[in-house]
Amino acid sequence: MTTFVECYGDSSLHIVTESIKLSRIQRVIAGKMSASPIADDCANIGSQMNERAQEIASGLPPDLDALPRLGGFRLRGIAMTRLETFIDAAFAFAITMLVIATQQIPDDIETLLAAFKNVPAFVASIAVLGIFWRGHWLWSRRYGLEDGVSIFISWAMIVTMLIYIYPLKAIFSSMWFLVSGGRVGHVLGAHSESQVRAVFAIFALGFTAIALEMVLLNLRAWQLREPLRLNARERVMTFNEVTGWSIPVGVGLISLVLALCLPGTQIQWSGWIYFSMAILVPLHRAYFRRNPQEIPIP
Repeated sequence: MTTFVECYGDSSLHIVTESIKLSRIQRVIAGKMSASPIADDCANIGSQMNERAQEIASGLPPDLDALPRLGGFRLRGIAMTRLETFIDAAFAFAITMLVIATQQIPDDIETLLAAFKNVPAFVASIAVLGIFWRGHWLWSRRYGLEDGVSIFISWAMIVTMLIYIYPLKAIFSSMWFLVSGGRVGHVLGAHSESQVRAVFAIFALGFTAIALEMVLLNLRAWQLREPLRLNARERVMTFNEVTGWSIPVGVGLISLVLALCLPGTQIQWSGWIYFSMAILVPLHRAYFRRNPQEIPIP
């Protein structure tokens, strides 16, 4: 700008500035630009969002009522997507890692009997993974979303899950060892109080992260309720999923706080707190079985 002034003088700069202003005024009058640059930026962002919504809406059939239903919810993702296929493969790989964690196949009766001590922890670990798998499967069937945000959250879920399986089996093995009096499972093997806290804290972080990712996936579907053309019942069910997955998020955070704050003699309560979901989840379901018109939806 300084060079321009030196070469052409202040009068020329004034002419150029006025020309820019005039050009903008002309475009505002023509309806191609608003009077505020900020408004133009907001309009561009809104236009991009509308384009994404239109892309999602274009993938839906004209007659949604002709779609198969599950629990009254029209299944927009009845055809398996590449994202869902990859998620299924990741869950299968996680279960395989739980199986091969023993590192060898038993080749004598003593080793075989010792291997059976891991069965309760293995079954409990699969049950937990199965809960999260079904949550993602149900989300995929209901909405069929494969946009950038959904893919990113699903990839984050895969990474979290593949890390989470290590403390998952360790915690369940020690739990069954404690409950059975040493007949099944294995002792945690931690050598200090800080190591025990670390294991429970890592477990809580992994559990909370996966549950939070399920919340975000269903929240994404809630944000796209208009292009997905969710009816009143489906909106209630979607909101139900968001609040329902918030329960394990809350329990996981409480477990994390207990793992970091409780005395060493009471650290096991950081693990037992997860069984509170056996009461909280049915209560949540009972609440949402009421008349949908009575449930406050934002």
